[in-house]
Amino acid sequence: MINIILFNRKIIFLLSGIITSLVFIYLLLISPRTYNAPVTILPPSEQSNLGGLGSLINDGVFSNMLTGGMAQGNSQLYIEILKSRTAAEYIVNKYNLIEFYDVDNEYKASNELRDDLTTELSKEGIITLSVDVSTGLFPLFTSSDSIHQFSADLSNSYVEALDKINREKISYKAKRAREYIERQLVATKEMLETAEYVLMQFRKKNKTISLPEQLQVAIESSANIRAEIIKTKIEIGLLEPNLQEDNQLLISLKKKLSELNQEYKKFETGTEDYLIAFNDVPELSMEFARNIREVKIQNEIYLLLQQQYYKEKIQENRDLPTIEILDKAIKPLKKTAPKTVYSTVLTFIFSFLFISFYFIIKDKKIQILKRENIK
Repeated sequence: MINIILFNRKIIFLLSGIITSLVFIYLLLISPRTYNAPVTILPPSEQSNLGGLGSLINDGVFSNMLTGGMAQGNSQLYIEILKSRTAAEYIVNKYNLIEFYDVDNEYKASNELRDDLTTELSKEGIITLSVDVSTGLFPLFTSSDSIHQFSADLSNSYVEALDKINREKISYKAKRAREYIERQLVATKEMLETAEYVLMQFRKKNKTISLPEQLQVAIESSANIRAEIIKTKIEIGLLEPNLQEDNQLLISLKKKLSELNQEYKKFETGTEDYLIAFNDVPELSMEFARNIREVKIQNEIYLLLQQQYYKEKIQENRDLPTIEILDKAIKPLKKTAPKTVYSTVLTFIFSFLFISFYFIIKDKKIQILKRENIK
């Protein structure tokens, strides 16, 4: 076998050299060149994950449950958004890529663009994306500088598309939260006005009644707990439409609500945890205390809802970037394809092997024919 290759080495090297030269010339002068410019995006921040709702449940264990370990999960969500047709259509319309890809409609152009998109996700949740952009044939004889810059523009535009879609998502969630809180606010205002009217009538009818200081403290405490109960109910009401029943956050909120209700009942039943319970005071004082407590409760709830209402309203209408860029895409200096030297070397190796095998097989056939002729 080696003898055959050595015997035919001149023709093998000549043919391999011709094929390799032709491939080299094609890659160097004729083949389209591909460029891409990567852009790097930081993982979503906690606040951008939560949107407007984050300000309502930004305390203690619930904030940790929402945001803990979510960086990579939300980065994966970002990648799915980047791969979506909506993101591709944004860029197709921005740069009129129907003409660039030479296709009939926006749908086909979007598919072409999505095929050219490359995304990577690191274990830290950092996203790297780039778009492959190719020149036409004979790139040496045409200006390719615009293609260099175009590859960077497309990558950066994908970040714009992601930011636009993400802002719309956050705004929509904030709108739903604002509408929900708005309904609660109207109902609470009516209850507050009713409680204030009842207290005013009681004062007019019974003049001034003094309450023990310890009872006043109990009223304050019960009002705070009641306000926390309403706040927790609002949190559950906002989250339930978006989460499954077995979601750990939802389960924890319901458990918290149950514990708060049990705590609140202690004020009504009179346990050893409290020196004065509402059932242990004279009837007139008890009625007065409950009226005051109701006003305080409704006032606390109203203030909480009003504060959250304006936060959600601001979140709904804010126009701030939600995507943080680590490294912006810049004009690439080198092409990514074709790899001229690498491809040329491989071509020579495969050509040499293919032609060598051809001569080996040819020699074997000749040997077989000689044996048959001898017989």
